[in-house]
Amino acid sequence: MRAGDPDAFGQLFDEHASVVHRHAVRMTGDRGTADDIVSLTFLEAWRLRERVLPGDDSLRPWLLGIATNVTRNTSRAARRHQAALVRIPPPDPVPDFADEVTRRMADTEELAAAQRALRKLRRGEREAFTLCVWEGLDAATAAAALGVAVGTVRSRLSRARKRLRKLTDLELGQAQKQRKAQESQRPAPVGQSPGSRLQAARSTPKSTQEKAR
Repeated sequence: MRAGDPDAFGQLFDEHASVVHRHAVRMTGDRGTADDIVSLTFLEAWRLRERVLPGDDSLRPWLLGIATNVTRNTSRAARRHQAALVRIPPPDPVPDFADEVTRRMADTEELAAAQRALRKLRRGEREAFTLCVWEGLDAATAAAALGVAVGTVRSRLSRARKRLRKLTDLELGQAQKQRKAQESQRPAPVGQSPGSRLQAARSTPKSTQEKAR
């Protein structure tokens, strides 16, 4: 691959694209953004292919490190883009029901809460947790991927574990409260008020008595 062999690079993509995509989804919480990150990661990997050391058994940590850097740049670009959009009058909203259905099918309520909580961690804590816990890298490998000391990864991971459990519980509790509030505000079926059945039941004996007379 270091020599620019397209077949070798294609094999690298086939073996690791799903891993990079999963990592990007967990970092951003958005599958569309994750698709872009995968493309940018492998473009950057091709550009930096000569930096790969001969004899490396696994290129997964190297690719995950590139993906993490790409995610940082993508997040900064998204924030600049969002700041520009704030100054533009918003168009009339058009709901995308397909995206909503896909999201609900793909994520459980607890996973969605965990992803929201993960995005509230500091960037270093979030990166350490994602690489070590969800991607299964050891502290030394994660440190090499992020370009920091092993002790830094371990301390960030420890803080992330403590904060994430608390934040996830808070997010899950808020989501459950919102769901219950929405359920309580659902309107009654058209043509039927909440008390209509009771009124009908009470009027039946009276009607029967009038017919008997």
